[in-house]
Amino acid sequence: MAAAGRWWAVVLAVAVLLWPGRVVANTEGDALYSLRQSLIDTNNVLQSWDSTLVNPCTWFHVTCNSDNSVIRVDLGNAQLSGVLVPQLGQLKNLQYLRLNNNSLVGPIPVALTNISTLQVLDLSSNNLSGPVSSNGSFSLFTPISFNNNPNLCGPVTTKPCPGDPPFSPPPPFNPPSPPTQSTGASGPGAIAGGVAAGAALVFAVPAIAFAMWRRRKPEEHFFDVPAEEDPEVHLGQLKKFSLRELQVATDTFSNKHILGRGGFGKVYKGRLADGSLVAVKRLKEERTPGGELQFQTEVEMISMAVHRNLLRLRGFCMTPTERLLVYPYMANGSVASRLRERQASEPPLKWETRRRIALGSARGLSYLHDHCDPKIIHRDVKAANILLDEEFEAVVGDFGLAKLMDYKDTHVTTAVRGTIGHIAPEYLSTGKSSEKTDVFGYGIMLLELITGQRAFDLARLANDDDVMLLDWVKGLLKEKKVEMLVDPDLQNAYEEIEVENLIQVALLCTQGSPLERPKMSEVVRMLEGDGLAERWDEWQKVEVVRQEAESAPLRNDWIVDSTYNLRAVELSGPR
Repeated sequence: MAAAGRWWAVVLAVAVLLWPGRVVANTEGDALYSLRQSLIDTNNVLQSWDSTLVNPCTWFHVTCNSDNSVIRVDLGNAQLSGVLVPQLGQLKNLQYLRLNNNSLVGPIPVALTNISTLQVLDLSSNNLSGPVSSNGSFSLFTPISFNNNPNLCGPVTTKPCPGDPPFSPPPPFNPPSPPTQSTGASGPGAIAGGVAAGAALVFAVPAIAFAMWRRRKPEEHFFDVPAEEDPEVHLGQLKKFSLRELQVATDTFSNKHILGRGGFGKVYKGRLADGSLVAVKRLKEERTPGGELQFQTEVEMISMAVHRNLLRLRGFCMTPTERLLVYPYMANGSVASRLRERQASEPPLKWETRRRIALGSARGLSYLHDHCDPKIIHRDVKAANILLDEEFEAVVGDFGLAKLMDYKDTHVTTAVRGTIGHIAPEYLSTGKSSEKTDVFGYGIMLLELITGQRAFDLARLANDDDVMLLDWVKGLLKEKKVEMLVDPDLQNAYEEIEVENLIQVALLCTQGSPLERPKMSEVVRMLEGDGLAERWDEWQKVEVVRQEAESAPLRNDWIVDSTYNLRAVELSGPR
């Protein structure tokens, strides 16, 4: 009997190991581990990719859905080399694959085209070679997904492969030869013939030109046609809407559907024909030559920024007179509206929710700075631009609408964009923005989360308080009145140590010198409990020295506030 029992135990163990569910669960992990084995990883970016784990959902740079299925692999700028493997085609629920700016070589596996869920693909800036399929999911992608791979070829790359016929240009237009006049033609007859030929030519030229344009149209990724003929065009999974479609959705941009107004234009609530709710941003901008190309480029760049804490661009509309962006509708509005404009029936944001908003928005901004190429500087980080999804997760909106940063660390602009109270002092005084400009705005947004107050509020003058939120907070901290900082709506339902930690992060982010502010990636780590104490101790030592210097004679009292490095006249000028 004992022997029989052991035999059944062995059978049961083998059955468990070979159970189909386990095999399926490990398929995606095996596929990604195959990729790891084919890559040279000098920086140990893939160190966490352990084949002994049940599934890859705990690996860095891999994101899974609630069913533990891989939906995202993000390995851009990871300094990887090697080749891609066909096993990637086994990631049947993959939506996002980013391997740009590495040193990958060899062909692109055709198996990737079989992933029907793939929405975003970025293989640009590698050394990949060979033909690129235009079938399956790849039929939705444009050359931007494969840019800077000089040895790739195929229709989607706009470069024909060796041995293939060149891509056919539209046939040249050869106007018909004018009719030869007979020597015996009468004067009136020649005039009549000339008039008839001229009229025919007037009608023929536009018709032939239109036919040529129609033949070229499939090669274009952006174009304008009359609304009644406007087809659905995709850039990846980005839809081009017709103007009429958005007019119908918003009741011709009715004022009753306005969700908000900002520096870039108005935002309207709309309902599409399929019943889904959207937010339509109607941009206001001066029309300049080449503006269409710039808009197309910005749309492409914004669409490539895909992250849990970034507002996803769903589509766009471009006509000679309109520029519109279409986003998913956020039913819970913005952090600002929840803090200061909530309805009586809406509960205030709980402290735990505010902490998650702080971390989520930091992760979104960190992605814009460190994982987008070129990096995207927001330039107007504030509570009004942090939206809340159905689960009250933070979603950073309005990014990419200011000029995109190039590969340099800073960029000088002719106009300061932003909201008073949120603008970093060096940006206001010089017009020079950088990722540290966003860090300052983020710090002010943290103070909004903690206090519930506006960054700039003249109403505080009634109590002889500072109009700038940062100066008001510093004043109360100097008087050791931390409890007066916290939003009364919380009704003391918060952890004091967590409030103090968040205030510390906010003050580190709003230091006068941009060089002393942390990067957003460092902010994320501090919010996750890594390195805040050390950074705060360093800041306090420097702050003691600074305050001693400021208390020395011959210094003006007004210098000690957050605008100490600005002339007073600069704060009263136009924004």
